[in-house]
Amino acid sequence: MKITGIETLRADAGWRLFSFLKVTTDNGIVGWSEFNESFGGAGLAGVIEALGATLIGKDPRRTELITAGLHVATRQARGGINQMAIAAIENALLDIKGKDLGVPVYALFGGPVRERIPVYWSHTGTYRVRNAELMGVPPLKNYDDLARHCEEIRKRGFRALKTNILPSDGSRLVSFNPGFGRTPGWPELNWDAHSIEAARRTVAACREGAGAEMGLMLDINFHFKTEGFSRVAAAVAPYNPTWLEIDTHDPGALADIRRKAPCPIASYETLCGRRDFKPFFDAYAADVSIIDVVWNGLAESLKIAAVADVYEVNCVISAHFSAAIPNFRIMEIDIDSAPWRDEFFSDVPRIEAGEFVLPTGPGWGIDVNEKAVRARPPKS
Repeated sequence: MKITGIETLRADAGWRLFSFLKVTTDNGIVGWSEFNESFGGAGLAGVIEALGATLIGKDPRRTELITAGLHVATRQARGGINQMAIAAIENALLDIKGKDLGVPVYALFGGPVRERIPVYWSHTGTYRVRNAELMGVPPLKNYDDLARHCEEIRKRGFRALKTNILPSDGSRLVSFNPGFGRTPGWPELNWDAHSIEAARRTVAACREGAGAEMGLMLDINFHFKTEGFSRVAAAVAPYNPTWLEIDTHDPGALADIRRKAPCPIASYETLCGRRDFKPFFDAYAADVSIIDVVWNGLAESLKIAAVADVYEVNCVISAHFSAAIPNFRIMEIDIDSAPWRDEFFSDVPRIEAGEFVLPTGPGWGIDVNEKAVRARPPKS
């Protein structure tokens, strides 16, 4: 089997892009993967196409050889956009390999360890405060509305949810994104009484609506420096969070936060490759390891998870990854999205009683609806 084509596709997904990689072969098997250009990955499609052009005529099933070669070719600019491009290519090739063998991707790595995967509802309220009208759902105007939304999530059978800081401007809840430069507060990223109280009230409302037994996470991304992260941990700890999720690129600072925090800490989502993860594992910097398969590639992500297991750390992220590792914590899933999202895929994820039912079809067990993707080009 030989690779005959590499193509990237983009679709309008409301407030973001959905980006896909299509790899074609001479025997008709098509491999798909997704990549992300909406969160710091501008230009990624061009890098994928440039690296992918070097693979024409190669056997897509030799995934380890191909990814090793791509890492050699990008060694002088390791990580970042190059790593994300390699991950997208790797994931598409794994889809081809699974389809060629007639098995799911997780079976290539010894899975499944589990066939029903507990999930948490991610971005609870976050997308609704910005995009309720587009989504066709009621807006969240205050913390009572947020509590009711969390109650609805519990009644739908979910056993855990994750939210972000949602301050009130006096008339409605709003976004809080200084770490990404989208709301005031950057580049200093100082904490103040208003932001800490917003974090506390957000978590309090979620706990009130979801009940005492619901898993509850707060993701505060890159929105503070070390001092501010510690302040937030102290503020939300009385509401028994499952974890406080933090992004920082300093393992020592994160380890210091974890030692002081009265609640568990999750992190590492923006790290790429085992070399980036190792100093954080050595510092015992977090209780839960979040490994982004879209950024790292599934094969590399499984290697990172194996290292995490040595440090007695469990891991979080997507379905095939969660099915293949022993040291599993929980799976993340976005329920809220653009109303037309499901049009882009051949099947809709099946969730029963808060658990993702693992697909059994070959490859990813789901294909991209290319016609639907092409029918919704991205907005300028």
